[in-house]
Amino acid sequence: MIIPQHIIEELIAQAKKDAPHESCGYLLGTAEGEVRENYWMENIDHSSEHFSFAPKDQFAALRHARSKGLTILANWHSHPASPSRPSQEDLRLAQDPSIRYAILSLLDGKPNLNSFKIAGGKVVDKEVHLRTE
Repeated sequence: MIIPQHIIEELIAQAKKDAPHESCGYLLGTAEGEVRENYWMENIDHSSEHFSFAPKDQFAALRHARSKGLTILANWHSHPASPSRPSQEDLRLAQDPSIRYAILSLLDGKPNLNSFKIAGGKVVDKEVHLRTE
């Protein structure tokens, strides 16, 4: 999956704005895996340790993507104070093996963004999109 720098910057800005709660949304893009849009959605849990989308927001995101000829490439969320890797809850809730799960860490003020393919509750692939040392 290819995430342009301006979209990574959008994710970071949104995650900082939503902190200390997790921020979340979908990354929409082409069938070839190029992200074209960040579709932010409210974390209805308002939690710093987990997130949930409202079903009506998920349907709106799908309608929006279809109207633009895009597809949902990834579900993304932030980890305001933990690393960019799936938690046990993230692994348990990752039910769609056809998309990636992107996690933006803001730990220690150093944004890191990785995305993962998850199948059967296990990470089967990892891509690094931003590594700040």
